[in-house]
Amino acid sequence: MNDLKNGLIVLIEGAPYQILEVRHLHMGRGGSSIQTKIRHLKTGQVLSRNFKPADTFEEADVEKRKILFLYAHRGEYVFTEIGNTKNRFSLKEDGVADIKKWLKPQTEVDAVFLDNNLLTLTVPIKMEFKVVESPPGLKGDTAQGGTKVATIETGAKISVPLFINEGDVIRVNTQSGEYVERAEKGF
Repeated sequence: MNDLKNGLIVLIEGAPYQILEVRHLHMGRGGSSIQTKIRHLKTGQVLSRNFKPADTFEEADVEKRKILFLYAHRGEYVFTEIGNTKNRFSLKEDGVADIKKWLKPQTEVDAVFLDNNLLTLTVPIKMEFKVVESPPGLKGDTAQGGTKVATIETGAKISVPLFINEGDVIRVNTQSGEYVERAEKGF
């Protein structure tokens, strides 16, 4: 139980869970326990669960690989293994729910497999996107801190500074969804 840490994938009652958050609790004369937030990797459900020192579970025997996003069609997202394009994987929309706004063709993602079944995906922390729609920033329009909402090539809406224009390439933090910097002027 003391080996629990964020990001670890374990089997609880035969199902794969990823540890999202760990907090050690110690109650006066009582024993200690660990309060966790865990995500079921097949359903995506997030649970809060407490564990006692006597609780045991095994670390899942997972394999991590880099795969390439190819395309999305009718709610299905298709990926291929890098170096072996014949080996393809697909996930339904609910399997990529939290990262689909960052997926563009030819994006390299980290995949976690359990028994050769694709469980979860992680996109790079910083990615570059082309701005496809950006309202004009008016001089003196700083009532909202000098930002406006722009749409990037994947359809996601990002709050950007007023000087960002349509066609600019920006770098975005995919964990927070925030603008980081302008990468270059146009493609």
